[in-house]
Amino acid sequence: METGVVVLALLVLLFGVVSRPIERSILTAPMVFTAAGLLLGATGSGLIEVDLDGEVVSILTEATLGLVLFSDAARINLGRLRADAALPARMLGSLPLVILLGAGAAALLLPDLSLFEAAVLAAVLAPTDAALGQAVVTDERLPTRVRQTLNVESGLNDGIVLPFVTIFLGLAGAEEGVSSVGSAAGFVGAQVGGGVGVGVVVGSLGAWMIDRASQRGWMTGSFQQLSALAVAVLCVVGAEGIGGNGFIAAFVGGMAFGTLAQQHCAGVQELAEEEGTLLTLLVFALLGAALVPQQLQALDLSTALYVVLSLTVVRMVPIALSLAGAGLRRDTVAFLGWFGPRGLATVLFALLVVERVEVAGRDRIVSVALWTVLASIVAHGMSAVPLVGVYSRRLAASSPDDHADMPEMAPTVEFPTRG
Repeated sequence: METGVVVLALLVLLFGVVSRPIERSILTAPMVFTAAGLLLGATGSGLIEVDLDGEVVSILTEATLGLVLFSDAARINLGRLRADAALPARMLGSLPLVILLGAGAAALLLPDLSLFEAAVLAAVLAPTDAALGQAVVTDERLPTRVRQTLNVESGLNDGIVLPFVTIFLGLAGAEEGVSSVGSAAGFVGAQVGGGVGVGVVVGSLGAWMIDRASQRGWMTGSFQQLSALAVAVLCVVGAEGIGGNGFIAAFVGGMAFGTLAQQHCAGVQELAEEEGTLLTLLVFALLGAALVPQQLQALDLSTALYVVLSLTVVRMVPIALSLAGAGLRRDTVAFLGWFGPRGLATVLFALLVVERVEVAGRDRIVSVALWTVLASIVAHGMSAVPLVGVYSRRLAASSPDDHADMPEMAPTVEFPTRG
């Protein structure tokens, strides 16, 4: 374990000293850390040894997911978003169709999965992670509205999808006799209801306390950040303590915090960007070191077909339908549809499936989800910079007089992005 810690620390250091040049290339941090994990893990040098059933993995998974959900929700100011919520709302509204198409494709291509296991897989793969193609939310050659639409969608869809994952897992357990229908319904109700209730109460109360104390000059800047982090922890632990879902609580708590204490969210985002980035990189190293080697022999034709469909048709068709009538150019719709990378949320949801679920199709769900993430890391990571260039040049080639009538070029609010 000590060797693994040293290796991971060196990996972070080495990547850090060349991070600026890498940022301008087609490589991304998830690509580098996943590849490094593969080379240094069990199938490579063996310097990183990971026990997926161990406490360290469990703590890393839960800490990362809780922090990401809270900070993602907190950085999206719902009050400001209402001024221009049309495009993000349309894209987020496509999630049920994304899950439906994903479950249908799984039922056809992966017949070893039950109906609700197919739905679990589709829900696990529904959230996107714009950070895997960082240029699409940071490159200022793109219109602000296009960048922020992808940014807001990525920030909110993981929390919105989480109740679907919880519900389908409960139904899958009932379907296979792991639990009764009544107990599954009670479990789902307690998970969702408890998570939402604790998130609203703790997030609102924490925001009020920090805001009042800050106004009176009782808090230093560093403790404003640390106290916000404490609110996220209390959301997770409080919900779990009453049988609710701690991650739903973290997301709802982040939304409440961001709505009531928006002036303090810059500090939350700064803290989350530092600690969250480190945790995220460790998760991708874990993906390469422990999860990928287990799945190398599990790739078959049906899995490969499902991966391709998940990254294309299952994502792009619902997005195109949701944006119909919005007045967007075809290349804009294609750009928004393609850049739905599957990343951190999917990996963490898959690890939760490993940790908490005993349904028969568990290994298959995890295998297909991880292959989809691996394909996305490469496809979206390598295509981000080139396609940003192509798309921005196409927009620049259009007549300046047309820009006033193009929804893509309309001004909009900007929110922090997750790196």
